[in-house]
Amino acid sequence: MKSYFIRLFNYNLFANKQTNGLVQARPNEKAVHLMTHLLFAEHIWLQRCKGMSTAGINVWPEGQLSQLLELIEKSHNEWISLINTLVEGDFDKNIHYQNSTGAKFDTLMCDIMAHVVNHGTHTRAQIGQLLKLDDADKLPVTDYSYYLRK
Repeated sequence: MKSYFIRLFNYNLFANKQTNGLVQARPNEKAVHLMTHLLFAEHIWLQRCKGMSTAGINVWPEGQLSQLLELIEKSHNEWISLINTLVEGDFDKNIHYQNSTGAKFDTLMCDIMAHVVNHGTHTRAQIGQLLKLDDADKLPVTDYSYYLRK
């Protein structure tokens, strides 16, 4: 399972960088805001998986175009570092956490990791749609199957 999640998070890095390239080429405040949200959500889930508090972390912070690549690489490196520390049984471990409203939940670590990658796909699609409506000529290919063939 470890190699599967490393592959998924490597794909997530690829797709985030592809989308960041478009955002950098076509600066748009809403696109930057969505990309920043994606990366802060990844950070919040990572903190939860590490058993750390997420109190006070804003999932919708204002972001800066110049920070995006650094945040992308930092998030990826931290997720890969965590995954590399896990043993097989850890993926099925319940993670206890509170959401931003204080509600308590338990979710399997493997399900959180799947959610992080799926949330990224969803948010990147929102960014692509936003920039397409803003007259972007061509969107980057971020499909998982495309990534696997590269």
